[in-house]
Amino acid sequence: MRLAYLVTHPIQYQAPLLRRIAREPDIDLKVFFASDLSIRSFFDTSFEQAIEWDVPLLEGYESEFLPAVGRKGRISFWRPMNYGLASRLKAGRFDALWIHGYMRWHHWIAMAGAKRLGIKVLVRDEATPISRPRGTLKQGSKRIFFAWLQRTADCFLAIGSLNGHYYRQHGLPDDRVFMMPYTVDNAFFQARTAEFASQREIFRSALGLEHGRPIILYAGKLIRRKRPHDLLQAYRQLSPDSRAEPRPYLLYVGDGEMRRALEEAAAATGWKSIKFQGFKNQTEIAAFYDLCDLFVMPSETEAWGLVVNEAMNAGRTVIVSDRVGCGPDLVHNGENGFIFKAGDVADLSRVLKEAFASPDRCTYMGRRSLALINRWSFEEDVVGLRAALAI
Repeated sequence: MRLAYLVTHPIQYQAPLLRRIAREPDIDLKVFFASDLSIRSFFDTSFEQAIEWDVPLLEGYESEFLPAVGRKGRISFWRPMNYGLASRLKAGRFDALWIHGYMRWHHWIAMAGAKRLGIKVLVRDEATPISRPRGTLKQGSKRIFFAWLQRTADCFLAIGSLNGHYYRQHGLPDDRVFMMPYTVDNAFFQARTAEFASQREIFRSALGLEHGRPIILYAGKLIRRKRPHDLLQAYRQLSPDSRAEPRPYLLYVGDGEMRRALEEAAAATGWKSIKFQGFKNQTEIAAFYDLCDLFVMPSETEAWGLVVNEAMNAGRTVIVSDRVGCGPDLVHNGENGFIFKAGDVADLSRVLKEAFASPDRCTYMGRRSLALINRWSFEEDVVGLRAALAI
């Protein structure tokens, strides 16, 4: 099976999955990138700083950067203006084209071109019923678009149950939707966590954290959509008398437009228990997952939330809002974590208190997280991809 994969740029979460697929003896994979943006230092506007990933992005699979008119350093609906994929698909005698993301003009052209060549088209995207608000006009245009997409694409690869439901909402039959879940490199994160575990108390001391106090972790961009301020407000409600520090620490790992405002709000409490650690790369972040007792993602809109997968690989309790896409699949309420109502600070505070209600609760729920994430892995991705290729 000659399989081509089209994606905007090398993505740190996808590289290990592509290496895993490339190891399949009967799948000959070649990846086509629209841009080389992420293989060098680049400025991330959300993190408000230059980023250079510290994990290999191009190793272990065959790839090529498509030519483009003009610069390739920006990714949008129109850019880069790539060309040459159809000729490469024909010359390479590909059997299938897998495309990540259907809302780019070049991806539409790629799908139509593959269809003309008699090449099977597989589509994977992140959209869910809760990923963003859609008005009547947009819903109408979506119906027209999906009517075309159904005629052009053969199979749809669902990243989770909400994504699968979204496809079915738009008229796609069950036999054309295959589960290919959003995953991270479980082996990598579990190995990194194990390495850091032996140094946990040294790391805790280096951060100025007292032994024995639990730790709440937020890891991600400090931007409004992710509502990091809700977590700070909920954390303040953990104070026994609204003046004394809560027993748990609150650590923010990440950067972005809201960092200064959050730091000012934290300073206003007079507490030393709220700490900001800045952006941490892939090889560094596991130390914080290992250190924490509980991970929180309070976003008001989140297509998936792969940092939840990462925290679960460290065997940690996870709390997410009901607008986080991974919630229905990965967070079993009261078993390995909690789901609260997005934007409801009182509800978030409630589940934080419930998680810390007994000394052993987070430990037990963390074990359940690890057991659940071990069944949500690259192996399930390969099974789903194979099922789609087989029809």
